[in-house]
Amino acid sequence: MIQHTPPHGSPPPDPATPGPTGSGSATSGTVPASAEAALSTMSAGRAEGEEDPLRSTGGGGVARPGAARVRGNDHTVLDPPALGAWTPRLRVSIVVPAYNGQDKLDLVLAGLAAQTYPAGLTEVIVVDNGSVPPLRLPEIRPPATRLIVCDTPGRADARNAGLAAATGDVVHWLDSDVVPDRHEVEAHMRWHHLAPYLVVTSYLRFTTAPLPTPGAVAATGDLAAIFEPAEPHEWLVDLVQRSNGLTDAPSRAFSLHVGGATSVGRRLFDEAGPMDDELVLGQDTEMGYRLAQAGAVFVPEPLARGYHLGPSMRMRDKQPIDRVSHALIGDRIPQYRWLRTHPARQWKVPYLEVVIEAAGYEDTRATVDAVLAGTLPDLSVLLTGPWDTLVPERRAPLTDPFLDLVLIRGHYAHESRVRFAAPSAPAAERVAPFRLRLPAGWVPGEDTLAALLDLAVEGGHGLVGVLLDETPEGLVAARLERRAAFARAALLLEGERQADLVDDLVDEVYGALWTDGETLGFVPAAQAVPVKGRRTAYRARVETEAELAKLTKEVERLRGQVGKWREEAGRWRKSAVDLRREVGELRREAGGLRRELTRLKAGRLRTMIKRISVRRTAPAPSEPLTAAPQAASGDPASSTPPGPAGHAASAVPPSGEPPAGTTTGPR
Repeated sequence: MIQHTPPHGSPPPDPATPGPTGSGSATSGTVPASAEAALSTMSAGRAEGEEDPLRSTGGGGVARPGAARVRGNDHTVLDPPALGAWTPRLRVSIVVPAYNGQDKLDLVLAGLAAQTYPAGLTEVIVVDNGSVPPLRLPEIRPPATRLIVCDTPGRADARNAGLAAATGDVVHWLDSDVVPDRHEVEAHMRWHHLAPYLVVTSYLRFTTAPLPTPGAVAATGDLAAIFEPAEPHEWLVDLVQRSNGLTDAPSRAFSLHVGGATSVGRRLFDEAGPMDDELVLGQDTEMGYRLAQAGAVFVPEPLARGYHLGPSMRMRDKQPIDRVSHALIGDRIPQYRWLRTHPARQWKVPYLEVVIEAAGYEDTRATVDAVLAGTLPDLSVLLTGPWDTLVPERRAPLTDPFLDLVLIRGHYAHESRVRFAAPSAPAAERVAPFRLRLPAGWVPGEDTLAALLDLAVEGGHGLVGVLLDETPEGLVAARLERRAAFARAALLLEGERQADLVDDLVDEVYGALWTDGETLGFVPAAQAVPVKGRRTAYRARVETEAELAKLTKEVERLRGQVGKWREEAGRWRKSAVDLRREVGELRREAGGLRRELTRLKAGRLRTMIKRISVRRTAPAPSEPLTAAPQAASGDPASSTPPGPAGHAASAVPPSGEPPAGTTTGPR
């Protein structure tokens, strides 16, 4: 259990105030929703009770030195002990740079006086950066608190002064307007006991509440009761949530390094160096980038909380701050590719450093010229050789045994992208995130280096080996190395830099990949195509653009023609619809006519049948068979009555046919 020592000048802790209980969630105050989400994200990588296979742990969940293995930025493989349930051993130096603001500084030191981390392992260094009147140490403060003065104005200078005075195993930045929760330092330090290459950042909330007294801050068990309501740092919370607790964005995790409340293992500072005092803004981010190149793993810790007194400078003036910082950090942070859109300019820190061991003049020149002429201008070349001991032969230069080296140095002496260094100690002041070791005599294609970097970035590899050739002496290969991966491997080896062990560790913490050079476009110098000059490339580009414009115009013409055809096709479709409609109407009329014709035919047929039926069924007229004899006998009953005018009726029937029994011709 952590033993809490009452700080100098502070009231003793209230016995009723709950102390550490051995549970990771037993902290004072209320964890913000965003912090709870991040905490669940951090622990989601392991099932309950599952042992981490990548490291060995000692008592209380603390890893044995040198055993922790973190792949990329996946800090979830580490299992920090619960707050209050472990025994610390590392010293921490809390550096508080301050300029004026004595009232806020008093509250910060009161918060540090109430920390649960042992006071015997804590030192606090307040750096007065030229305050008027000068700052003083208040009565309520941690026991080992000292005040130093940095007369050079500037955030970076004050930080560096505190860093130089710090003696702890861990350096904890803390702004002079951030009041830490009583568990803040302990929540940081439990991580640093697991690995020496961690950077831990607190969750800050920004409050506009009235300032309390230092005594109230030192005595409270819950700062939320004093400083809420408050709001989180939206940008940082969003970054953590979008990247799954920074585990999905190892190349951008360094953006979490903010000076408000961040702790760093001292060994990382030994590798990365102090803060850049040439910058006026963006120093924290630039420092975070160099820490990442030194092998750091960045951890957002939701149980480490603090309250920023008032809004941050970025909250007040985001656009002006972005304008200034982007103009400066783009020159120093190659990972921010969106700030490097110029196609040809050079930067202070290149994206890629190509290391070439000088050999013959022709082979070396072919390789260097091809590297400089590729599609990736954001690079530098480091030529290694015995340059310091090289003395040119002036009387008989053609007989000089080191003539090729003399020619190489003379040829590139004024090329700003080419530097010279001894093979045993290549210069490393330019912290490029990638380094390519390429043998002289092998020429990359125009886009080869860019494609090789894409392969490493997209796969997250720490090492990409390129097999170039196989000779009786052995394999000829190029190596693309991620600086952060090799730096972390060196930290794990604790000074042992055997190449085989380093490569194995790089494979473990980042991953390694081997591919063949022919696929990427590497060829021997004898087979290389001559490098095109910029004028040639420009003319080719102009011709291509002219041809493209011509083809674009032709495409537009064809599109217009297609549009006309579509209009005409539309008219045809409309005409076809009209014709279909007319055909339908004609078909309906024809159907009506057929029905009418059928009806008429049926009616006429019925009439004819009816007439025929009437004729067949009508009776024949009856005639008397004895008319002639009666007439001959003079029977008055049979005589014909007289017709008109006193004449007898004609015996001829009306039809004109002769009467029955009358002959009209000879018998």
